Amino acid sequence: MIERLAPVLFAAYGVTYGAYFITNFARHLRRVFRGADPEVTEARAVSPPAPAAPGEEAKEEQTEVDDRQPPSVITPEPGYSEAVLLEREQEQIASAEMPWQTQGELFPAREQEEQLRQQVEEPQENGQKMKAEPQAELPEAQNAIMAVKRRNKEDMGRIQEENLHQQRGDQQNQVRERVAATPVIRRPLPPCLQNIKEYLQAELQKTDARIRALEKRLEEDMKIIREKANPLPQALQKQVAIKKINLQGLKRKQVTVNEIKVMKCYRSPNVVNYLDSYLLGEELCLVMEYMDGGTLRDVINESNIFEGHIAAISRECLQGLYFLHSNDVIHRDVKSRNILLRTDGSVKLADFGLSAQLTPEQSRRCSVVGTTWWMAPEVVTGQPYGPKVDVWSFGIVGIEMVEQEPPYWSESSGTAKLMIAIKRTPRLRQPNRFSPCLRHFLGCCLQRDEEQRWSAKELLQHPFVTSAKPAYTLAPLISSVKRRIDMQKL
Repeated sequence: MIERLAPVLFAAYGVTYGAYFITNFARHLRRVFRGADPEVTEARAVSPPAPAAPGEEAKEEQTEVDDRQPPSVITPEPGYSEAVLLEREQEQIASAEMPWQTQGELFPAREQEEQLRQQVEEPQENGQKMKAEPQAELPEAQNAIMAVKRRNKEDMGRIQEENLHQQRGDQQNQVRERVAATPVIRRPLPPCLQNIKEYLQAELQKTDARIRALEKRLEEDMKIIREKANPLPQALQKQVAIKKINLQGLKRKQVTVNEIKVMKCYRSPNVVNYLDSYLLGEELCLVMEYMDGGTLRDVINESNIFEGHIAAISRECLQGLYFLHSNDVIHRDVKSRNILLRTDGSVKLADFGLSAQLTPEQSRRCSVVGTTWWMAPEVVTGQPYGPKVDVWSFGIVGIEMVEQEPPYWSESSGTAKLMIAIKRTPRLRQPNRFSPCLRHFLGCCLQRDEEQRWSAKELLQHPFVTSAKPAYTLAPLISSVKRRIDMQKL
C-alpha cells in the first residue's frame, strides 16, 4: 500500500512532506501490528519517559520513545481503538484516490495517466522497488499527465459537438416533416391581381404570335436567298470582298436578311454595293465591292486629319445617310469602323445588319441597338426614335476624327450609357484649336433634343460641308495610311 501511495503523495505534497508523511504512517502501522494496548499507548503518550537502563531493554525503550516524538503521529481520542483510527486513515486515503479510479473507469485516457504515475518507480537489482528521484522524473511525468488531460478534454469537446450537430439535424428533420405535413391553403387571387394575370397572359400570347410570324417571314426570305444564291458567283472574276455569315440562330438570320435587303434594294455611290451571294455549307457568303483603303478608324489611328479632310469625309457620309433616310431606312450603327474608304478617295457606308426599314404603320422604333459610345440619348433611354439617331452618331464620329476617340471611351459600356442619358451635350476638350464653323457643325449634329437636331439634308447645306473640297483630294491621305499599315504587317 505504501508503495502505491508514494507517487501520489509526491505529486500532491512534494518530496519533503510526502516522505515525512510516509515515515510517520509506517511507524504507526508497526505499533498497530505489534498489538499494543490503546490505553497503554495513551498512557505512554502522556507519561514522562522512563529512565534509560543498560542493555538491550534500554535501547528498545529508547527507540519506542523516539518513535513517539514526531508531532504528526495521530493520537486517538478516548473511547476509540487504534484499529478505528487505522480504518479512518484508510478511508481518507481511499477517498483521495476515488476520483482518479472513477474517472479511469469512465475515460480510458485516465488509465494512461495512472500508468505514467507508476513509472516513477524503478526496479533495483535485488528485485525490490525503490522510489525514483522525483526531482528529475516528476516534471516529465507531469507534462505527460497534462497532455493526457488535454487529449481527454478534446475528446469530450468533440463528442459534445457531434451530439449537438446530431440534435440540430434531428430538429431540422422534424421541421421539414411538419412543413410537409402542413396542408397548403390555396386562396383565389384578388380581383385586381386576377385582371393583371389575364392581361399578362394575353400579352404573352400576342408576343408568341408575333415571334412565330417573324420566324415564318424570315424562313421565306432565307428560302428566296438560297434559291437565288449562285453556287459559283460571276462576281469572283474581279477583286471583291466576301463576308461569310453563319445562318444558325433566329437573330443571325434577321441580321442577314436586313443587310441583304438594304444592300440589294438601295444602291448609291456612298453605300457599299451588294454584288452577289452564294452558299458554302451552312454559311452564306455575301459578295460586295472591295474597298482597298480600309476603314476610317485606320486613318484616325495612323494620321492627323485636318479640317479640310473632315469636311470632305462629312459630305460623303451625309450624302449616304440622306439616301438611306429618304428611303425610310435607319442605319443605327454609324461609327468609324463602318465607314469604308478607297484609295481613289471614295467614302461609303457599310454594315447594314442593324438597319431598320420604316413603314407607315411603324414610323418610329424603340429597340436599344447599336454601339454604346455612338448611341443617341433617345436610343439609350428606350424612347421612340427616327432617322436622326444616325445624325447624332455621325456627330460622335466628327469628335472621333478631331480627338482620335469618342466621348467616354475610357468608361465601361454601362457607365457610358448612363453618362449619355444624364449628361449634357458632348463638348470638345480643346475647342479653341478648331474653327467656329466646325464647332457649330458638330453642335448641330449633337443636339440632345431630337426636334432641334438637324437632319442629314439640312447638314448638307451647312457652310462647313459646302466649303469641302472634292473627294479625290482624300486619295493622298488614304494611300499614305494604307502603305503605312502594309509596312507594319510585313
